[in-house]
Amino acid sequence: MRAAICTSLVLGLGAFGADTGWPGFRGPLANPATENAKLPDTWSTTSNVEWSANIPGLGWSSPIVAGKTVFLTTVTTDGEAKKPQKGVNYSNEYIAELQKQGYKDKELIDKLNQRDFEMPDEVSLHYFLYALDLDSGKVKWKREFYAGKPPGGRHRKNSFSSETPVTDGKRVYVYINNLGAYAFDLKGNQVWSTPTEKYPTILEFGTGSSPVLVNDLLVFVNDNEKEQFIAALDKNTGKQVWRKKREIHLKGSDRQTGWSTPFVWKHPMRTEIVTIGPAMAVSYDLEGQELWRMGGMGAMPIPSPYAYDGLLYLNGGAGKALAAVKPGATGDITTPDGAKLNEHVAWIQPKAGTYLPTQLAYEGGLYVLTHNGILTRFDAKTGVQTYKTRIGEGGDYTSSPWGYNGKVFCINEEGRTFVLKAGDKFELLNTNDLGEMALATPAMVGDRLLLRTEKHLYSLRNKSR
Repeated sequence: MRAAICTSLVLGLGAFGADTGWPGFRGPLANPATENAKLPDTWSTTSNVEWSANIPGLGWSSPIVAGKTVFLTTVTTDGEAKKPQKGVNYSNEYIAELQKQGYKDKELIDKLNQRDFEMPDEVSLHYFLYALDLDSGKVKWKREFYAGKPPGGRHRKNSFSSETPVTDGKRVYVYINNLGAYAFDLKGNQVWSTPTEKYPTILEFGTGSSPVLVNDLLVFVNDNEKEQFIAALDKNTGKQVWRKKREIHLKGSDRQTGWSTPFVWKHPMRTEIVTIGPAMAVSYDLEGQELWRMGGMGAMPIPSPYAYDGLLYLNGGAGKALAAVKPGATGDITTPDGAKLNEHVAWIQPKAGTYLPTQLAYEGGLYVLTHNGILTRFDAKTGVQTYKTRIGEGGDYTSSPWGYNGKVFCINEEGRTFVLKAGDKFELLNTNDLGEMALATPAMVGDRLLLRTEKHLYSLRNKSR
């Protein structure tokens, strides 16, 4: 049964695979793992660099690839933008303490804004989609798809273009939450654009949930402080096909904002659109009807769901559930005490979720990385922990780990990548340093690793290939 499910997932890639494209956030299977013996294990700014391209502005969207073209988004600012922030310099407890001191609503935002936020009235922006040649890194074309004030603010750790585009190999689809969706052909001609409403995010943290494609639908989730919803547009016209309201948040909390990217789960029983929102994971059919839901998720969901070896993995956020779900679930599959299993849940680790990075499934292991550099490996089938350790001297992490050729790669926000041997024992093999801030998850196409830093996009490739 498991082999059949894996086969169906591979066949479901269609025209895409590790050697032919990288269609969206975290790759063809939303799990950045591949195999190519020529992919590089070591690199620096001067070694195993095929090319590097300077990308003006700021954007933490990941690169995607269709054929011989790399696409990514960025936003430039008229004047000077606030510098991006590394690490997390305050906690939920800090916000709660400010609230106890009487700060609320706009006053609270103003207090935090003194160092950490960039607000719409402070900036005028230019949003761009770039197309670069995969072989040379040269810019084929760039298109400005919006100019003016942003629809909301951002935390300095975020960017105004953190959503990763998606492609079907014929067009590129850009979606910026609260701003709009845009379709371009591979030559840079705009096919359609559909504006979306402006909704507030909690404390103006900004947005980040990327769109996905399934059949002729472009699907996105917008969990915000006013009206949570999931919607599908016709990818050929940009017209809305359906939109469903979501009402999911923690009891005793009015937080409704989320940043998790939905996942299209194709298995022999059906195709589902799996989402993680505040407090709740919810799966929908292709008409937007709810199939099942599972509690135990956190108030600020960022990691994204995906499937591996026949199981669906849900990461509820820091200190919340990490769970493996079987195909075919219906109704409410929440485990009552966060530990006891039911027929739909293969295993659950009630407190193993992470704040920022999404975990990696690779060679039978689930590699779970926290934002402060703690790496835990679980057996992907059973959920049994095999090790837990701090990488190097710690540091801050936002990018998802990735894997290939028997190795696991973890890049910190300083641009240093730790290369680990895959397996049930921790073994650090080497480190690679690009010396520049990195928050985006890379792409892998053939023997190329495409890695985005604050100012550059690198094509890393073995010189001895």
